[in-house]
Amino acid sequence: MQNPVMQAPAGFVTCHYQAGERLSAERVYARIIERDHTVWRNDPTEIANRLGWLDSPTIMRDKVEEIRTLIDAVRNDGYTHALLLGMGGSSLAPEVFREVFGVAEGYLDLAVLDSTHPDAILAKAHALDPAKTLFLPATKSGGTVETLSFLKYFYNKTAAIFSRETTGQHFAAITDPGSGLEDMADHLGFRHAFRNDPNIGGRYSALSFYGLVAAGAIGMDLDRLLDNAQSALDRPDPGIQLGAFLGAGIELGRDKLTLLVSPSLAAAGAWIEQLVAESTGKNDQGILPVDLEPPINAEHYGADRLFVYLRIDDTLDARVAAIAAAGHPVLRLDLEDPYDLGATFFHWEIATAIAGYFLAIHPFDQPDVEAAKVLARDMVEDYLQQGQLPVQTPDLVIGGLSLYGSGSATSLPEALVDFLSASDHAYIALQAYIPATPANTQALQELRQQLLERTHLATTLGFGPRFLHSTGQLHKGDGGKGLFLQLTADAKEDAPIPDAAGSDTTGMSFGVLAQAQARGDLQALIDRGRTTLRVHLGAQPELGIAQLCQALT
Repeated sequence: MQNPVMQAPAGFVTCHYQAGERLSAERVYARIIERDHTVWRNDPTEIANRLGWLDSPTIMRDKVEEIRTLIDAVRNDGYTHALLLGMGGSSLAPEVFREVFGVAEGYLDLAVLDSTHPDAILAKAHALDPAKTLFLPATKSGGTVETLSFLKYFYNKTAAIFSRETTGQHFAAITDPGSGLEDMADHLGFRHAFRNDPNIGGRYSALSFYGLVAAGAIGMDLDRLLDNAQSALDRPDPGIQLGAFLGAGIELGRDKLTLLVSPSLAAAGAWIEQLVAESTGKNDQGILPVDLEPPINAEHYGADRLFVYLRIDDTLDARVAAIAAAGHPVLRLDLEDPYDLGATFFHWEIATAIAGYFLAIHPFDQPDVEAAKVLARDMVEDYLQQGQLPVQTPDLVIGGLSLYGSGSATSLPEALVDFLSASDHAYIALQAYIPATPANTQALQELRQQLLERTHLATTLGFGPRFLHSTGQLHKGDGGKGLFLQLTADAKEDAPIPDAAGSDTTGMSFGVLAQAQARGDLQALIDRGRTTLRVHLGAQPELGIAQLCQALT
């Protein structure tokens, strides 16, 4: 990666220079490398044991052969596909690698499952032949409910074809030593268990087993990727400058970090989004990452915007030039080839750690993530005891849509106007608990475009429950300036979650789990005083989203 190039108004340039001087005077980067937890706070809790990512470019070199051995073995056994089962930090880097690099000839066609919506589960189940698939359950804690539910479901699908001994050979776990998943891998006879450095937090784990096993599965050159990461460790200036850029934005109230990414690298934005949102959104502070936002006239962006341009070609040059000409700060990060993502990941990790310093928070915990999980677990417990989730009555039913939290509104346009008119808000978050199909994504992007053009507020789009493990922390931990539009839909068909891998009994389905997660997240937002509106789209999400778009015109 080349040195960053910045275009910004004079006042921002001055603030950026001052931020850089502060970093230098207080030896912030040197202290991070020295594992000095006092960069962020005096208490080392969840800091001293979360800095293992600084060693990833070095220590993972000795692990490359372990990955190659597994991948070569399953290829020799006739496997053609892999399905990574994970959430958040365990799934985002693999998804980036698959989208950016594709699949080398003769390697495994990797897919990622990070949705509990039954339609998403069944789509993967129908598309894959278990006989030729390596399943990769990945979770740091070893107890992530989504990952273990995926694992039990696909274990049973595979066990319906093979003996117990053979079934386990279709699975390889990625987890931390001593976790529940490690025990399960041993009990079920998994082909392998990759044991990650426990001192690496999930969202900082792209260059550990959590990212590299998937990279090896699709045939990436792992040594080359790690060489690029090592170059960032040896030459950290781009990461330090990026950190100072974020620090200047914090100082000047430009906390809406809008990502502009060359199309061939577009998938990287979701990884950056999680890293920044979950690391900085706490203690009523936060930097809102804005990924894949539709374009608008550059003059309509608010004074709270900050732009980072991840560039590998000139596709977005004209748009970026217009944004800079309109007086918004832009930092350009140039990549020479896709393998520069190794350096890019490391630079962003350094910059995010530095942003935590400027915000006076520490970037390695996630105190508000648990709130939605607890509420979802409570609802699941109610279901297991009573046989149904608590009944909810909509405030308004119109045109096949059911609205919750719309108050006294008597029409869809009125409900949306009331929602968008809530005072003192700075961004709109679309939280879509529907499958992330191309058609649904396109419809939601059209809705996002309308909201952006109508309000000029920053907009984000997250698919549930995956965003609970990324932007969910910021939604509940920042200064409460978001408007949250939750969208849910009926499943075409439900899928059972086995009580245990290999068990024929089931007490709950993915449909129930998905509903409980959506309701738990919404209640967690309400409990924190956030402005929310839930719209249930019925059985045809695209048509429901189109109705919302029509109501905004």
